[in-house]
Amino acid sequence: MKELAERDATGAVAVIYDEIRRFCGVPYVSSMQRHLATRPGWLEWVWAAVRPVFVSGRAQGTAWGVCERIEPLHLAPISRAALRVWGVEHEDEASIRAVCDSFMRASPTNLVLSGLLRKLLAGERPTGRGAHDSPWIPPSPVPALPALVDVARLPASEQRVVMSLGTPIEGEVFVPGLYRMLARWPHFIAHVATVLGPQLRDTATQGLCTRMLRALDAEIPGVFAALPALPASPHVPPSSEFDAVRAVLDGYRKTSPEMIVFSRAIRDALPG
Repeated sequence: MKELAERDATGAVAVIYDEIRRFCGVPYVSSMQRHLATRPGWLEWVWAAVRPVFVSGRAQGTAWGVCERIEPLHLAPISRAALRVWGVEHEDEASIRAVCDSFMRASPTNLVLSGLLRKLLAGERPTGRGAHDSPWIPPSPVPALPALVDVARLPASEQRVVMSLGTPIEGEVFVPGLYRMLARWPHFIAHVATVLGPQLRDTATQGLCTRMLRALDAEIPGVFAALPALPASPHVPPSSEFDAVRAVLDGYRKTSPEMIVFSRAIRDALPG
């Protein structure tokens, strides 16, 4: 799936990328926004529409609150001795925690953003007066994260392990950033793939992800109602692209709940 890397962003897109990082307290921009940025005018239009509820913190607070109320998935605890055998040193533990924490922040807010966008694509238009909450103070940013691993450059066996965690989107296998970051530690990601592989197909786990998604979906109308009328825009994306964008959003509706559930499970399995 095409993406505009953060290092390549310029002009208005670079400003939007910076605001997404700042308002959500994460050190990176998610692949959903990076993909929208490859479609002329899309990210600018979407962000202009939904920005007010991110500036106020309404979107983030709603998203994170829902996730805190959903029961966690429990994985077998990982010992520090096992981590050392797998080549995960003390400073690497902190990096893995930061990776998990970042996805626990970014994935819920992405689902709220995509839910608002789906309403716009359906022809709905906000008519609210905007948020009047107290000024939003974003949480302290998550520390810098390891770079995304280029899966195509991995040795064949490691590539197969990482690809086993992927999801088909638009005819291609999309590997979420969570796994592409953790792939920096081959033995660790092999363990993750081993314990999470069955969970990807487990009905109880899928039920947990579905409850997460439904709980977030239930909050979208209220967040949408807080949005003011759309600002005048010199560029409204062509309706001919709506179905393609919906297909991308549909893919994230599968992967984002999994990212929330699995990143928390991985973090909680680490030694205290």
